[in-house]
Amino acid sequence: MQFYLDGFRTGDPLKTPEADKAPKASDHVDVAIIGCGPAGLTLAAQLAAIGGMSVRIFDKKDGPLEVGQADGIACRSLEMFEAFGFAEKVLKESYWVNEVAFWRPDPSGSGLHRADRIQDVEDDLSHQPHVILNQARVHDFYLEMMENSAMGLVPDYNRDLAGLVCDDSAEHPVTLTFDCLDAPGQQEVVHAKYVVGCDGARSKVRAAMGYALKGEAARQLWGVMDVLAVTDFPDYRLKCAIQSAEAGSILIIPREGGYLTRLYIEMDALHGDERAADRGVTAEMLEGKARAILAPYHFEVKEVAWFSAYEIGQRVCDSFDDLPSDIRDGDIPCIFIAGDACHTHSPKAGQGMNVSMADTFNLGWKLAAVLKGRAQPKLLATYSEERHAKAKELIDFDRDMARLFSEKPKTAEESAQFQRYFQKHGRYTAGVETTYDASLIIGGTAHQDLAKGQVVGKRFHSAPVIRLADAKPLELSEALTANGRWRVICFADASDTGGPGGKVAALCDYLLEDPKSPLMKFGRDGEDLDAVLDVRAVFQQAHRDLDLFTMPDLLVPKKGKLGLTDYEKIFCPDLKSGVDIFDIRGIDRAKGAVVVVRPDQFVAQVLPLDAYDDLGAFFAEFMM
Repeated sequence: MQFYLDGFRTGDPLKTPEADKAPKASDHVDVAIIGCGPAGLTLAAQLAAIGGMSVRIFDKKDGPLEVGQADGIACRSLEMFEAFGFAEKVLKESYWVNEVAFWRPDPSGSGLHRADRIQDVEDDLSHQPHVILNQARVHDFYLEMMENSAMGLVPDYNRDLAGLVCDDSAEHPVTLTFDCLDAPGQQEVVHAKYVVGCDGARSKVRAAMGYALKGEAARQLWGVMDVLAVTDFPDYRLKCAIQSAEAGSILIIPREGGYLTRLYIEMDALHGDERAADRGVTAEMLEGKARAILAPYHFEVKEVAWFSAYEIGQRVCDSFDDLPSDIRDGDIPCIFIAGDACHTHSPKAGQGMNVSMADTFNLGWKLAAVLKGRAQPKLLATYSEERHAKAKELIDFDRDMARLFSEKPKTAEESAQFQRYFQKHGRYTAGVETTYDASLIIGGTAHQDLAKGQVVGKRFHSAPVIRLADAKPLELSEALTANGRWRVICFADASDTGGPGGKVAALCDYLLEDPKSPLMKFGRDGEDLDAVLDVRAVFQQAHRDLDLFTMPDLLVPKKGKLGLTDYEKIFCPDLKSGVDIFDIRGIDRAKGAVVVVRPDQFVAQVLPLDAYDDLGAFFAEFMM
């Protein structure tokens, strides 16, 4: 974490003084965000972190969320929180899902037995764990980050969207009308260049676009409750998937704090036109059903913190922006939808909040790049193309997961199907299996063998390293903060120590001196050298065997108004721990590699260290 670049100041270094904050956004903004759920706050936080834009975020609620519906935080989401700077807070408060127990009908025909107990996340899937934390606390961390930023972004609550009109000829083409719920009879009109609807499954933005969620409901009713309970069930503080012989299924999710637990409880199927609300589900009904499933174990609820009932369904929109799915060439979208506004599913696999946040983490840097004149507007069309494909995959996965969990097993083989599916798709539920296809911002795989563990189209897979300048051990991903910058990570060949004549120095010379390099073509006078491309290097030698002062200037650049040196761009393997990043990520030791990483931490390209033309051509396709 770096601060004081432009001068020392007292107090919290992450909190921008009020005097230094940008003026509050007016009724003409670059981006208007509708909805303060996980998708909306992720987008707002990313735009606030990048800065240099006018943004407002609206919600019809009268204040921040107090009790959240979602609670599961996938490994990939924690990697994202690390980029935002609050992963440590989440890790400190949350319940860590270390193991999962599977309970099935006892072979004797009476009661339940533990069929297996397994590790929740496979080794080296991510350096971050799978955790459980109230959604409202995640919101709190986002809100704090937004308010502390130079943008000083605070949501506009009590604003219910009443109208949306688009005029493509205007500088701010989208006109939004809000009913002011805190001042009945009054309205507020806002004009925006771009609008992002993060307003849930009943999205008014989606309705204004003329879109509908398409899909089918499973007609299966489930209840969910957060409880403080007393029980003799032996695995109550483990995540448990329990399938009884006749009473149905239950998913136990221990919550943060050591006492609170969430239960997902299978209820009877819905019939005809019946909806979940028609059942009048009560906490007492849910407790009774849970006792029946857990029998013969004792289960007594002492307090209910929250409960609800829902119907399982999987639905998705045809497009996630205002361009029709079948006619996209050449047009530029200005209205987007994200999260539940464009895809809904069951909460069984814990994907709802995680996928929603991934949606807008994909979109935010693209909006910022276009608004700040860094990228061509056609970049915005890649949001729907990338995230719609991922949503369809999620729908298929969720449908199978929900079906297998709800089935009443008749044989031991049928009982084991859900567990096998769970284990097989562990990478998916962890959020690390997302792969984007080749596109404007995902290159080819001709040189994938140079870095087999950094797969083009997948998120950058971190590993332990030692920072050269101060010998600090850290994860390399800690350098990939959510500031909207592209990364060019140079993995040196075995003989390279960073001095003149090596391939890393030659690449740095090209980037810094050749007029055709992306750094020279797309950089701007007066800004830091890493404002567009953040170049970093990882050498194979131990950190005590390298000389910082022989490194290329681009790896120890002068920055800020004081011309201070950035010492945090050079790394070595963490040989003390025995985890060598070159080995575990399959980096070709003889040749080295360049790994180009997008602002959302996805690998965009793997190239040889001397593939200057290819590197320049990649960025020339979309940058300005």
